[in-house]
Amino acid sequence: MVSINKEKCIGCGTCAAVCPEGFEIKGGKAVVKNGNASCIKEAKESCPVDAIKI
Repeated sequence: MVSINKEKCIGCGTCAAVCPEGFEIKGGKAVVKNGNASCIKEAKESCPVDAIKI
């Protein structure tokens, strides 16, 4: 299961840019749209604050 640590997330949008089918920014924070998207791991590795958990 993919989740976002809302306390760590800074809403930078990197995850949504790297993996638009998996993430979007809502209310200044990332939210998971599709936890099965093929780019989830790449987005996790791209997160500057390590807020994405798989």
